[in-house]
Amino acid sequence: MSSNSHAHDSSTYYVPHSSPWPIVGSIALFCVMWGAVTFLNDWGSAWSFLPGALLLLVLFFGWFATVINENQAGLFNAQVDKSFRMGMMWFIISEVMFFAAFFGALFYARELSVPWIGGEGVKVFNKLLLWQDFAPTWPTNGPDRLGGHADGSFETIAAFSLPAINTALLLTSGVTITIAHHALRAGHRTQLSIFLAATWILGFIFVYLQGTEYHEAYTELGLKLSTGIYGSTFFMLTGFHGLHVTIGAIMLTVIWLRCLRGHFTAKNHFAFEAVAWYWHFVDVVWLILFVFVYWI
Repeated sequence: MSSNSHAHDSSTYYVPHSSPWPIVGSIALFCVMWGAVTFLNDWGSAWSFLPGALLLLVLFFGWFATVINENQAGLFNAQVDKSFRMGMMWFIISEVMFFAAFFGALFYARELSVPWIGGEGVKVFNKLLLWQDFAPTWPTNGPDRLGGHADGSFETIAAFSLPAINTALLLTSGVTITIAHHALRAGHRTQLSIFLAATWILGFIFVYLQGTEYHEAYTELGLKLSTGIYGSTFFMLTGFHGLHVTIGAIMLTVIWLRCLRGHFTAKNHFAFEAVAWYWHFVDVVWLILFVFVYWI
């Protein structure tokens, strides 16, 4: 099973030897979630994320290096390629559901919960049991302000400022990676390298600008994760999307380095396609996020 001849036999399927990476991944995810619980409950600082983050880096570099070496050794055949494609497809579907949950929370708070608290629906119970002077407007500074825990004052980030610039960056990166893909299939290696490099550079610029936006929100606008339901939904949606852009940009960089080493051919380049699918998914999520979080 370890020979190249077996890898090209359509009747066989490469099964890797015992691997430490699944258990390393489980430990890394546990440490990340524990860091999140520690940070969100004020049991510790943001440094609580460091152990999990370091383990995730070890996991990604180690596991990806193993798979890359197996691929370069010719151990994968058409059946393995098919399973990779199905795995990536289901992974992206799971990511769609992940963001759908947060968009659902935003929709519920904005279109259902806030108007109900403000008097819509069964008005008798609203007036007797809830806040009688609550103004059902969005964005709202409740319930933090109404609970007396903070003044609740904040400003929103204008859609046609840094968010609009980031939208243009991501849309442009979607074009550059498509050009790079066509260049790979046509065998134009120089064009491939240039446009793929442009894609990950645009991705990291996006992350930098979002960091600038967050700094402005916290220091100048009073908009924080603790700023009521609006702050929670804003930072959960934009923050997780920024994490996905960061991961995508790192993957694009790795793929670019592999392209420079000549790892892909016009017909054998699933790793490139998988990252491209992921990047287009990130683009689409941002467009929806830009419209419903920043603009409308």
